[in-house]
This record gives sequence, structure tokens and C-alpha cells, in this order.
Amino acid sequence: MRNFLMIGTACAALAAPAAAETFRWAEQTDPNTMDPHAGNSTPVLGFLNNVYEGLVRRNRDMGVEPSLATAWEPIGDGEGWRFTLREGVTFHDGADFTAEDVVFSYERASSETADTASWFSGVTDVVAVDDYTVDIMTDAPNPIFPDSIANWMMMDSGWAEANGATRPAPTEGNYATLRANGTGPYILAEREPGLRTVLTPWQDWWGEDRGNVTEGILTPIDNSATAVAALLAGDVDMINPVPVQDADRVDAAEDVKLIRGTEARVIMYGFSQDKDTLYGTAEENPFLDPRVRQAVAHAINVPAILQTIMRGSAEPASQLVSEAMSGYSDSLSERPAHDPERARELLAEAGYPDGFEFLLKCTNDRYINDESVCQATVSMLAQVGLTAQLDAVPVRNYWEELRADNYDMYLLGWSPGTFDAEHPFRFLVHTPQDNIGTWNFGGYSNARVDELIAAQQSEIDPTERQAMLDEIAATVQEDAVYVPLYVQPLLWGTRDDVDLTVREDNFFILRWVTVN
Repeated sequence: MRNFLMIGTACAALAAPAAAETFRWAEQTDPNTMDPHAGNSTPVLGFLNNVYEGLVRRNRDMGVEPSLATAWEPIGDGEGWRFTLREGVTFHDGADFTAEDVVFSYERASSETADTASWFSGVTDVVAVDDYTVDIMTDAPNPIFPDSIANWMMMDSGWAEANGATRPAPTEGNYATLRANGTGPYILAEREPGLRTVLTPWQDWWGEDRGNVTEGILTPIDNSATAVAALLAGDVDMINPVPVQDADRVDAAEDVKLIRGTEARVIMYGFSQDKDTLYGTAEENPFLDPRVRQAVAHAINVPAILQTIMRGSAEPASQLVSEAMSGYSDSLSERPAHDPERARELLAEAGYPDGFEFLLKCTNDRYINDESVCQATVSMLAQVGLTAQLDAVPVRNYWEELRADNYDMYLLGWSPGTFDAEHPFRFLVHTPQDNIGTWNFGGYSNARVDELIAAQQSEIDPTERQAMLDEIAATVQEDAVYVPLYVQPLLWGTRDDVDLTVREDNFFILRWVTVN
């Protein structure tokens, strides 16, 4: 049973107040693309949910509700799903939204260059029955399919074709990298990567639940002290995140308020598990041995990280999802204890009694206190003989570095798009293929796990499905495929006169903002 918590305040205005309001907000990470199929990350998907829309969407408390589809139902005995489309919807350039755009968006989002291809691993075909009916066929029954496509955004086929953007181009970029043409409540009015992005209302939007913001201005501020100063000075109306070390100061300040919560994101370490040698050397790769990965888990003092670096704002994690997510394995709630002696024993058993040197790759502007966490990890690993060379880089370069295998161990945060345990298994654990396991940078491969991941997607009996998820989670934990650390906190700071909604996925939805 899902246990969702809606955090913060909400104003569900059915009619926007007449007063024009500019809302200025600062994020730590600027979205690296405006292409909804080129980036599968919270900064990209969270921002673009204001511009583009999907067949379904998540509401304030994370439930799935109609968006560009008004209804959906299973086809036959699990052959797929039929979606009835909303009529009268137009893109920002005035073009009509029809089933043709859904078929095109599927072909684009599932293509080889798309970062969203894993979402469609079980889809065999998408058929336009008529202008406002679409059948999405699957290779097996998939009861959670509507949940899995909440962030699949529809693009105008004519606009993409006219501008040479029929496929995503995440590396070299194309017309859709800096421009957008959605059906959503806001138009992309200006885009200056790394500096300023401006949204203005789409007056012909079909929906009603929109506040009174007439101009939304996003400014990326990667320096946390600068972001806090901007909020306290009134230069911005909201910052995300508030640094944990400044949370109490923001909470006590006049004219601002602090919103605390827990994100769905688990912060973890991953390892190179399909390379014979360590990065940049001819030395054999010790991380191929699960005992070495288990040693890392025992060497890291997570309670100390939570107390000193996260200031008590985060919760320890034992799995790739938090206990609030569907499919969480209750029997595997204990994470490895901090036990340096056991870590040294495991290293000796694996043939590394004196330890070894390796490259630890981390971000320095993506997750809360990410570089500080990695620096602390370096010190903890050194106590058991592991010498980590830390390379902390901006997130704009990070994913390319991981895809190029420029690491031995790396930091990763993962928020499950379906709010179900199957999501990280599908993306992070399955053997990497064209449309599944696409974020399994380390290359872990286990035939039994792959079999279970496929089977649980079509299992309609909840008890049987949970048993499959439990077996996958147990194998992942035993093999130390990843070392989960903690569930990241949510800390947003706003001006007192702002009402908004903070969700567990850390998406900022501008239409739910009202400036009083």
C-alpha cells in the first residue's frame, strides 16, 4: 500500500486572481535540456512538466489523474491499454493535439537516442485507432503501466519534423534542446542555459487549476550560501534546496518560511562491475568481487554522515527505494552496520588485505551536500585501507562521464518515477540493453534478476508480485550491487506571501503557485 505525504501548502485556485505576479525561483541544478525525451532526470522532467504534458499526470498527493487522456482501460486479457484523448487541445504554436502526436511521441521517446527508452521496454506497438483514441500494446499484462508514463510528454509531430528534431540529440543538441512547443499551462518564453529561463502563461490551456503567476523566472544558483542570501534579501521568492546547515536560520528568519519533508530519492554508491581493470590503469578491478562491495558498505559510517553532514534531516536507506514506496521489502529494512573490522576481513578474503587505490566520481552541485558526503566517504574508506581519489564535477558533465566509464565507484541519487520498487530495478539493476537497464552504469548482470524484473511487471496478484520484488531486493542487497546511504530530505525556502505545493518527487509545479 502506498503511503504518500503531501508536503507544504497548497492553493487550488480554480480561477486565477486578476493581479499580475512575477515569481522568481532558484534551483541548484539548471535543466540541461528542454527536450522532454533527452533527459531522464528531476531537473529536466520537473521543469518541463510546466510546459509539456502527458496522457496522465500526478496530482498534488502523487496520485495519477487524467491529463491529455481523459480515460484509459485495459485491452482484452492484458494485451495493452486504450487511451481516450482529450479533444480541443492545441500546442503552443496552435497545432491540434491528436493521436498522431501520441504515436510520434512514442517513436521518439523510445528511440535509440532517447533517455526515456526504458519506459517502453514492454511496449510492442502504439496504434492510432482514430484521431482521439490510441491503443498501446504490450507484450504481457502490465497493471502499473499508466503509473509508469506520468512523465512521458507529448510533442507536436509537425513542429519536430519542421525543425529537424524528430529524434532526441542529448549530446550534440538540436532545435528542441533550447526551445519547446508543448500543450502545458506555460510557454517557454526565454531560455539562457545556466543563467535564466522564463515561463509565461499559455492563455489557451485546457486546464483550470492554475494560480496567479504571470511570469515565472528560474535562475540556477549552485552556491548554497548565495541562494540563501538571495531568499533572505527578497531577490527570489523560493529556493530549492535550502542547505541543511542553514535550515534553522531560514526557519527563524522574518518574511520567509521553511518547508521540510522527505523526498522519494535514495542516495547511493554504485560500482564498475563489468570492467576487468580499474579506470586508467592495468590493475585488476576489485569491485568485480561482491565481498569488496560489501566491505565498502561496512566501512561507510552512515549514522555519522546523517548526524554531521545532513544535520539529522535525512533517514538511512537499506534498499533502492524508501519504505514509503510500493514494493518496499519489509524484511530487508536493516542496512549493513558500520563495522570497519568486518570491512577489513572482507577485503582480506577477497585478496586485498592492503587495500587498493581507485577513482571515486561524484557530483558537486546535484544532491544536497553531495561533495561533502563524498569527502567524508573518502576518509571512512581510508580507515580500512581503501584509497579513493575523489573527482567531484558539476552535474552538467557527470552523466557523460559515467556513460564513458570514467570512474570505479560513483555517487547516484534515484527517485522512482512509478513510486514503486520495480522502477530502480528496471533502470539500475537489469542487464543493460537498448531499452532497459539504461542507467545501470556499472553493468551488473544477473539472469535470475532479469527474469524476475520481467515477470513482476505482468503479475497481477499483489502477493506473488511482492514475493518477486523481495527476491530481487534480497539479491541486490546480498551482492551489494549498490550501497544505499540515505533518503534525501526536502528543504524548500519561500517568501511568506507564497503558497505552493511540494511533492515527494521534488518537482516544482508553477501552476500551483499563488503569490498573495
